[in-house]
Parts: sequence; C-alpha cells; structure tokens
Amino acid sequence: MIGLLQRVRRASVEIDGRTMARIDRGLLVLIGIQRGDTPARASRLLERLLGYRVFEDDTGRMNKSLRDLGPERGGLLLVSQFTLSADTDSGTRASFTPAAPPDEARALYAGLVAEAQAIWPGAASGVFGADMQVSLVNDGPVTFWLEA
Repeated sequence: MIGLLQRVRRASVEIDGRTMARIDRGLLVLIGIQRGDTPARASRLLERLLGYRVFEDDTGRMNKSLRDLGPERGGLLLVSQFTLSADTDSGTRASFTPAAPPDEARALYAGLVAEAQAIWPGAASGVFGADMQVSLVNDGPVTFWLEA
C-alpha cells in the first residue's frame, strides 16, 4: 500500500463542483492500493502517516508528527489514487497491472478511512473511484512516498 503524503496548509476534494472534504493545516495523503495489500498493511500505513515527523518543532526541524500536533491542530485527508500503483518502467503508457482490482481496493480503502476516522477525529476522505478535483497548498513543499 502506498501513501503519497503531502504537508499542506489546506486541501480539499470537489466532485461535480461540490466540496466533499476539506482540511486546514495537516496531511493530504494520496492512497495507492496494490495487489496483495491487506487490512494489516492499511493499518500499518495509517500508523506511519500519523507518526511520520513532517512538522517543524521550535527549532525549525521536522521533528513533529500529526500525532504530536493532535487532531485539533492537524487534519488528515485521504484520497484514493489508483495511478500511484502504475508500472512505468517501460514505454510511454503506464500499466496498471500492479493495482488491486477495484472491488478489493474499494474495500481496503473503506477500511482505511473508517480506521482513520475512529483514531483521528475529523479525518476526511475523497470518494473511491470518483472523478475528483483535489486542491492543495503544499507547505514547504514537503512530500514523502511511504509504503506499508
């Protein structure tokens, strides 16, 4: 399971001109689900996301995690993005063979979102499989690729 984590000042997801989810300061995470991913991997990714140190401490070093900030000072927005699982090793067109089948990916993503909302009050998400417009103000910019 892949999480492309971006530290943001704000982020939102729109579908058909309607805002479906938004956060202020926090993490926007694009989620790629691959063949062989499991609920245990989703839980591990969530733990890594909440504990990954990307926020600055008093000395300006990235020593604070979302957990350190707390849900009242740091939002979490999860957005499914199957293209993260693409095989781009050759040619000029991506292969999506590594991506989990849609029904399997939908169930894993729903489980990840439910777990995030249970652990992190106010956790928000996009809509699996929808044509979404994702807006963000990347803070830094700070972007990391995490795998679980």
